Amino acid sequence: MSNRDLSFWLFLTPVLLGLSLVVIIPFVYGLVYSFTDWDGLTANVFLGLENYINLFKDSEFINALWFTIKFSVVSVILLNILGLVLALLVTRKIQSSNFLRTIFFMPNLIGGLILGFIWQFIFISVFDDIGKALGISALSGWLSTTNTGFWGLVILMCWQMAGYIMIIYIAYLQNIPSELIEAAEIDGANSWQRFRNITFPLVAPAFTISMFLTLSNSFKIYDQNLSLTDGGPFNSTQMVAMEIVRTAFTENEMAYAQAKGIIFFLIVAIIAITQVYYNKKREVDM
Repeated sequence: MSNRDLSFWLFLTPVLLGLSLVVIIPFVYGLVYSFTDWDGLTANVFLGLENYINLFKDSEFINALWFTIKFSVVSVILLNILGLVLALLVTRKIQSSNFLRTIFFMPNLIGGLILGFIWQFIFISVFDDIGKALGISALSGWLSTTNTGFWGLVILMCWQMAGYIMIIYIAYLQNIPSELIEAAEIDGANSWQRFRNITFPLVAPAFTISMFLTLSNSFKIYDQNLSLTDGGPFNSTQMVAMEIVRTAFTENEMAYAQAKGIIFFLIVAIIAITQVYYNKKREVDM
């Protein structure tokens, strides 16, 4: 083994060790325990596929999964649109572009729990006061229904992550050769034609990355869900991550919760890999 190979493995070893201890080994143990009656301490009985069969009959898990899917679809679409729009805005030659970048990115630096409580105050108190002042009843009682709770979570997610997605799009927008844009302008292409035929194809890799990140983050959301709605009313805004945590630590059904976690992992992995595959293929076609 050459010194270069040795240096490579020496640098890589801490990462592999951490990945194994934190991700791979716990995942394997969790997979094994999901076939048992594990209660967090002992596993006395091998149940086979019983936990997996039961979770597909669990209406609360199915409802949480469906709510999470709807939330993820809406959030992914809005986040990528907002991120691209903000990136296009701050890459224009305006004096306040650096200031705007900072302002748009700042919510991403705030923890999810804190953001949830901030927006809970806004939705409940501020919206209620504005609604009473303007006589708009629709602004009162936010987060008290499934519909408003859903859109409250979407707003929170978009407000937190839009700036982060903006940064990814900025990196690709700034690499677009100015000569291409100038040539298109000389040929008489309007703003929409330049965006559709030049800008968007060249930022397609950013779309692949951003969609993957927003998709995975939307599916795995927990802390914002906990602090904003706590799954209410009547668990109707409860997402899968929260439902799994409650199964494990409130109902103390660790093995059953682990089975839910395995199925959830497979669903997210399949969707994410499929999305990356088709977006990469689309990049080549462009």
